[in-house]
Amino acid sequence: MAGPVSELIGRAPEIWTSVKQKLAVLDQPLAATHQLQTALFGGSSAAASAPNVVLPVVAFVTPAAGELLIFFGTLIFFLVGQFELRARFVSLFAERDAKLRFLKIMNDIEKNLTGYLLVVTIINAVLGVIVALGAWLLGLPNPAIFGLCAALLNYVPYVGPAVMVVVLFGVGLVTFPSLGHALLAPIGFIALTTTEGHFITPTIVGRRITINPLLIFLSLAFWTWLWGLVGAFLAAPLSIVGLVVFNHLFPLEEVKLPD
Repeated sequence: MAGPVSELIGRAPEIWTSVKQKLAVLDQPLAATHQLQTALFGGSSAAASAPNVVLPVVAFVTPAAGELLIFFGTLIFFLVGQFELRARFVSLFAERDAKLRFLKIMNDIEKNLTGYLLVVTIINAVLGVIVALGAWLLGLPNPAIFGLCAALLNYVPYVGPAVMVVVLFGVGLVTFPSLGHALLAPIGFIALTTTEGHFITPTIVGRRITINPLLIFLSLAFWTWLWGLVGAFLAAPLSIVGLVVFNHLFPLEEVKLPD
């Protein structure tokens, strides 16, 4: 991705000029909105300074890189010592039934997480291929990068697809001659992800474990606030872990422990 990104950075002034020309059609509605705002709330005598986008981007990327480093480091050490860690947790329980219940919860968590991640990864890979083909057919530059970004961002519910729509619209404004042509890619992506998110994934994943959409949304908001970018990626898996533990601790029917 370094080559295309470097090229876009080098063409930043040209791109900004092109975007302003494409969005000139919105000048009149925006001016009317500004006049309405001034009439209702009054105007400010001080001229607003142009926003600096570099500092907010750096402020976002720097902690996100640190969070990713901590996350992957923790994940590696956890995978290395997972069996010893599980044995130590089992030893904390005095009663045999408690030990068996803990082991059953851990096994179900592994089973559900493995199934969820496998299914979602396959779905995201297919989604990435479709997006790459669509970007190629529409004439977008570097279609493989759009497919890769779509596949990765789709792991983050709601937020990831929204970011991808903005990216497709921005690149479309630079690439295509008209605003209508630039809207083709984001509209097609919205239709694709809506179909995937509301019909395909729930149908497949729901056979293993059913997660309330409100729970996913609240989990996404909480873990993103707590852990930033890493929390957004972990929101759905952590919701599955919590749901499995809850179903074992408060079962609708009494769970029969193995002999």
